[in-house]
Amino acid sequence: MNQKIVLSFDLDFTLINNKQGIINSFNYALRKFNLPELPERRIEKMIGIPLIEMFGRISDLNPTQLAVTFREYYKEKGIYQLYLLSGIIEKLDELRVKKFTLGIITSKKQEMAERIMKILQISSYFDYILGETEEIKSKTDPRIKNYLDGRYPGFKFIVIGDHPTDAKLSLILKCPFIGILTGFHSSKSLEEVRKNRIVVINSVKDLSIDMIYSLI
Repeated sequence: MNQKIVLSFDLDFTLINNKQGIINSFNYALRKFNLPELPERRIEKMIGIPLIEMFGRISDLNPTQLAVTFREYYKEKGIYQLYLLSGIIEKLDELRVKKFTLGIITSKKQEMAERIMKILQISSYFDYILGETEEIKSKTDPRIKNYLDGRYPGFKFIVIGDHPTDAKLSLILKCPFIGILTGFHSSKSLEEVRKNRIVVINSVKDLSIDMIYSLI
């Protein structure tokens, strides 16, 4: 049965903490365009949405230019300002032994997500990594469902993440959702998106095999 279950994880603040890299990259872009830096807390609240949307919320300047500048810093420095959250390796080992198929769906550029996972030496745990590309622009792009349905016919899915966008993805995939509280969003904000087939836990290390089966 496990061989027909896909667990699809978010990356930022579900498996990793890269807050400092994101904040430093964001304020670097603002400085380059002579804009005032934002306090950490304000940036934290936006983490998890597409970069262009983040910049569009705080400036009338071309958000694409700001996003390009963000990525300049992130590619060289910010990408190293991160770490795996507590208990992640142990949990991935447990899930792999149980023969679950594991994947990543992130709002990051796909090439950047792949690079991060190589730096952290966790690429081998995952069967796929889906991020922003020329074809896929967000986590809620319907082409994600088309890709997964085509690659995993007959499989059941569970989305695991800390952001309301992850909950929205689970609705698009028509699958259960496990909310994680290691990010900047409350259980209430996750439950506002997902009214049923949802479990909220403190962190990925609290994920249990029984919990997975109870949702399938």
